[in-house]
Order: sequence, then structure tokens, then C-alpha cells
Amino acid sequence: MESAGGAGGTGGPAAESAGEVVRWAVFCCVLVPVVLLVYGTSLGGAAGTALGLVAVTAVCRVLLRRSERGLRAEASGRHGRHAHGARNHRSD
Repeated sequence: MESAGGAGGTGGPAAESAGEVVRWAVFCCVLVPVVLLVYGTSLGGAAGTALGLVAVTAVCRVLLRRSERGLRAEASGRHGRHAHGARNHRSD
């Protein structure tokens, strides 16, 4: 399963692992309330738990996407500075 996801990804390993974390979190948002219902928790309690998990998952997804953008900007900025410095060095 891991090799299939890595073959077509253009975002790099960090983007793939962040996407995988979000997928697992969504799976848990569904699984945990079901397990709670099976073990006798009230429907309201399971629904409240589901809403809490969805909120935490959404915030984590936003933070992961934000950090990915920051890493991409940092990498492109570093690459741009390095290339600029290399051109200046060759012209001296």
C-alpha cells in the first residue's frame, strides 16, 4: 500500500505522510463513535465524541497543510538564494 501511494505523488514524502495521517484521522472519526455505541454509550455521547474528533482532525489538517506550504516556500527560497549566489560567484 505504501509503494502504490509513493509512485504517483508529486508532493514528496512529507505531503504523502501528511495525507496518510489525515486519512487515518478521518477513519478514527468514524470508528470511535461506532465502537462507543457498540459498548453502550448513548447516541448523544457518541455524536459529541464524533464532533470533537472532527474538529480536532480539521484543525490538524489545516496545520499540516500550512506547515507543508511553509516547507515548500523555505525550500524554494533556499534554492533561489543558492542559485543566485552561484551565478554571482561565477561572474566574479
